[in-house]
Amino acid sequence: MTPKQLIKTWVDLFNKADADALAEMYHDDAINHQVANEPVVGKEAIRVMFRKEFAVTDMVCIIENILEDGDWGILEWKGPMGLRGCGFFHVTDDKINLQRGYWDKLSFLRQHKLPIPQA
Repeated sequence: MTPKQLIKTWVDLFNKADADALAEMYHDDAINHQVANEPVVGKEAIRVMFRKEFAVTDMVCIIENILEDGDWGILEWKGPMGLRGCGFFHVTDDKINLQRGYWDKLSFLRQHKLPIPQA
């Protein structure tokens, strides 16, 4: 599976809020590091993260562009309320080894009327 194909499948599962199927797309020792959050290490921790996030609010990822360079796939996305972001996926053996994401957490929290943590 190419990184581009993997990302399309990942988006489909994300939009279905299927935390278990998403987690199976990662290596056992994968890292998911969204810039606004601490890194999440390991497939099971990633599964828990997705379960928690999907329980808090409905999220939709709309693909704007997918780029590919060797083992790397880059997803440019937007949400239905206009939030935009970018995800980088390092893919080995048809699974995600590293995912790095960039998006505006404050705008996300405001759009979804979620509490804003105090520093």
